[in-house]
Amino acid sequence: MSETTGPNGPKIIAIVNQKGGVGKTTTAVNLGSALAEKGHRVLLVDLDPQGNATTGLGVQKDADVLTTYDLLLDNASLQDVVQPTTIDNLFLAPATTDLSSADIEMAQNAKRSTLLRHALSERDLKKFELDYVLIDCPPSLNLLTLNAMVAAHSVLVPLQCEFFALEGLSQLLMSIREIRQTANRNLRIEGVVLTMYDKRNNLSHLVEEDARKNLGELVFNTVIPRNVRVSEAPSFAMSVIQYDSGSKGSQAYRQLAAELVEQQSRVAA
Repeated sequence: MSETTGPNGPKIIAIVNQKGGVGKTTTAVNLGSALAEKGHRVLLVDLDPQGNATTGLGVQKDADVLTTYDLLLDNASLQDVVQPTTIDNLFLAPATTDLSSADIEMAQNAKRSTLLRHALSERDLKKFELDYVLIDCPPSLNLLTLNAMVAAHSVLVPLQCEFFALEGLSQLLMSIREIRQTANRNLRIEGVVLTMYDKRNNLSHLVEEDARKNLGELVFNTVIPRNVRVSEAPSFAMSVIQYDSGSKGSQAYRQLAAELVEQQSRVAA
């Protein structure tokens, strides 16, 4: 059991890939939305200085708003940072570009790798009666991502269906192994989800075949298609489920949410 929560606390999942543009934030926002639609209470923690999850959910980046920077470095309480979104059951700990300096500032702190774990304490999380905490990480294996993996129970890896997709994944798996040995012995891999899948493109089929051959059951059955509605939704500050509930992208994220919940049930049994 992680120090973060008790056995009945929310499941904390870090969404990680050190490569940019693989659908990490898209997965965080839309998986969170799909889980919330199913009645689960979800907190999305935006740990990416770009703050795309924050703008994608329509939360304004006002100067007066407390963010994950304040949570990590200014001793702000989770209760003061978390905001509701336009989606029932989905809450957000927002981020702004202030977070871009966090790595340098955290480096001076002796407890630099456990700041998020302490911020997501069982006592603070209980106030929100959450089922899931999803952490959207920056596209690098920096101190912010390290904090996310130390705080999490598991890691979900979005993998874009492109040439060399599996390159770099070994580095991430090695980092997870090191964190297990040093800071979070119970961290596990929730799974790898294939994103931007184009069934008309032979490369997508080859990447899927390669991923399933090398990673086996770690790869989710659900694949996320390349879908224009998924791409359009953030510009309207919506999840794809809000933007076009009947789209293939929405259906895929609902399937992923159902697969995740079923997987969590098996782990808990």
